[in-house]
Amino acid sequence: MRILALVKRIIHQMLRDKRALALMMVAPLLILTLLHYLLGSNTFDPKIGVIGADASLVNQLKSKDIIVKKYKDHSNWDKLISEDDLDAILQVQDNDINLKLVNDQPSATKALLIKVQQAVAAENAKKQSAKMTQFIQEIQRKLQGAPLTIEQAKAPKITTTYIYGDKDTTFFDQLSPILVGFFVFFFVFLISGIALLRERTTGTLDRLLATPIQRRDIVFGYLTGYGLFAVIQTFIVVVYAVKVLDIMLVGSFWNVVIINLCLALVALSLGILLSAFANSEFQMMQFIPIAIVPQVFFAGIFPFEGMADWMQWIAKIMPLYYGGDALVAVMYKGLGFSDIIKDLLVLLGFALVFIILNIVALKKYRKI
Repeated sequence: MRILALVKRIIHQMLRDKRALALMMVAPLLILTLLHYLLGSNTFDPKIGVIGADASLVNQLKSKDIIVKKYKDHSNWDKLISEDDLDAILQVQDNDINLKLVNDQPSATKALLIKVQQAVAAENAKKQSAKMTQFIQEIQRKLQGAPLTIEQAKAPKITTTYIYGDKDTTFFDQLSPILVGFFVFFFVFLISGIALLRERTTGTLDRLLATPIQRRDIVFGYLTGYGLFAVIQTFIVVVYAVKVLDIMLVGSFWNVVIINLCLALVALSLGILLSAFANSEFQMMQFIPIAIVPQVFFAGIFPFEGMADWMQWIAKIMPLYYGGDALVAVMYKGLGFSDIIKDLLVLLGFALVFIILNIVALKKYRKI
């Protein structure tokens, strides 16, 4: 009977906590839905520029679900790739093939390389077959005479170069910068949210609001106080990831620090904001499946080009999308500060919006 009474009390407690009940039922459905559409649409046809290839090779490439765009001779391949958003450039000169791969998504690049090799092999086999047919026809015309030999079609040599990384680059090399940003974002969000929640539940915030201090002063005070520790944590994480774990870093170390500091500021302001709507640490943890987990899916783990249009719009309202994009640009691609300034401005914009919402949210706790 005592066990039954305890079970009844827990059931009544859960039924009274409508928000916890809703999150328990809705959050898994939301995450499963996102995964379903992400994994279902995570395929895209690579686009390759072709220079000097005959129609037969072009058709072989198209048969491998490769989008082919033909060009005349072009000296600046990097400009061509950037302007037309190509995944590779293939140039045929005599019997040699030069293939330049962007390699911004290592797993997709390896799949593209296999498709190109298969297309070239199929084209070579086709030429061999044509030579054999020509030889048989020659025999039929010459029933007598010197023995004939088959002139073998020489297999083309493929020279492969990479814009980012090399042939040994793995998916983790592109994923690791995103993980660095995610862990900074997640732990700053969690610690700041729970810390301010404790200030509220212990009555410290109520006593502060009973004084003439303005709400914006409280928000900026908490942001600055917790922000100092967020800066230290961010610096430690970045140094450990780059210097100890030897995670790939092609660009500037200080650009990586700046990006993670911007992510920490967003996480700090978001954590403080959501803590205003939680009454316990348990309720604060419930925000993780809604506010954090979906962002991981749009941070660059899944190729952005493979998403449906409506999912691409969702990705663009996620702070981690811009943080992941900037970190990959610096750590994996080696781009400079000017290339990530747009992502940084967007992150600062998110932080500003959350700070304003923080000031507004504190209004409901002011009794006087």
